[in-house]
Amino acid sequence: MKIIETDLPGCVVIEPAVFDDARGAFFESWNRQRFVDAGLDFEVVQHNVSTSSRGVLRGLHFQWPNPQGKLVSVLEGEVFDVAVDIRRGSPHFGRWTGVVLSGENHRHFWIPPGFAHGFAVSSAHAIFSYLCTAPYDREGDRSLRWDDPTVAVDWPLATPLLSHKDLAAPLLADLPPEHLPPYLPA
Repeated sequence: MKIIETDLPGCVVIEPAVFDDARGAFFESWNRQRFVDAGLDFEVVQHNVSTSSRGVLRGLHFQWPNPQGKLVSVLEGEVFDVAVDIRRGSPHFGRWTGVVLSGENHRHFWIPPGFAHGFAVSSAHAIFSYLCTAPYDREGDRSLRWDDPTVAVDWPLATPLLSHKDLAAPLLADLPPEHLPPYLPA
């Protein structure tokens, strides 16, 4: 397993060891002890899977006051995956980082609690996996506008297919401070 730092501290890409042969491939997608040994000590309490077609953009989503860390990966297809630091007081507040995840590259992306998350599908379809550190909290479900000009995510598509929720999401500047997690320096 290889850990790759991104330009947003805390968000990392994980490349598992993949064993390919004529029959296909095998890789270990989750091993708690290996992750702990790599400095990623979190408990998985919920696993979600979504399917989407080309042009779908899901996000940018987060929960507060019960934030979720997410270890995300793509089982089939390809997406551009994004994390945005929305922690009040963070030196990286409003910054984003993105990574291509696909069924072929087998990469995982760790998004710690306190970050908004979203992805855009660039293949014909995608099957997306989320390992979450907290259960879904409907009352704490929050969104950030996907095209917020102050965040300025460089999405790979101009006119995405969005849910009603994502179309109505507020800009970062319009989110009440009590709806944003605080920055807790290590």
